[in-house]
Amino acid sequence: MATRIGLYGGSFNPIHNGHLIVARAITEQLDLERVIFLPSATPPHKTQEDLLDPTHRAQMVKWAIKGEPCFEFSDFDLTRTGPSYTIDTVTHYHGLFGANADLHWIVGADSLAELPTWHRASELVDMCRIIAAARAGWEQIAWDELRQTLNKAQVERLKAGVLKTPVIEISSTDVRRRIREGRSIRYLVPDTVRAYIKQHALYHNPAPNDSPP
Repeated sequence: MATRIGLYGGSFNPIHNGHLIVARAITEQLDLERVIFLPSATPPHKTQEDLLDPTHRAQMVKWAIKGEPCFEFSDFDLTRTGPSYTIDTVTHYHGLFGANADLHWIVGADSLAELPTWHRASELVDMCRIIAAARAGWEQIAWDELRQTLNKAQVERLKAGVLKTPVIEISSTDVRRRIREGRSIRYLVPDTVRAYIKQHALYHNPAPNDSPP
């Protein structure tokens, strides 16, 4: 039987409880053996202005998933050079687990609108199963626009990968804003992450990019 693996990439700036709840829901719905969290060093679609040093973001992911037997951390996207293209990551894991590995790339459903701009998007859709976690407004995805880049079968494959998960109105942007405003982030991030942020005085400036101690 093929190994069923979830790959969860993102800036995780910082990782929050919404990420973890979605990962748990998808793991259970798809009966995944593990979910690998992959913080990105240089996300192609993210501005670098407010992106924390990758060592800090990696450490917060490690603390957030500590003790979860089916969650794992990987620094693959942090240690390679150049942009963190998804297709390169998926290719790496196919090589690691074998060509028959059943790989699931996890995104928010709102990210599907950006898919045509992804590097080698058509190949990516064929190479793995893209799992989109339903968020508020996901029903408004412009599937016709996706058909301009992808064929009918690929669009149907994407539709089948949209899963209803708990709608958690937490964003990393809001977490950072609350920290800058001196407001509590309790219940928004794991306590271990909150303690790490406090210990290293992270996100207090408008454009933090400090190096870890």
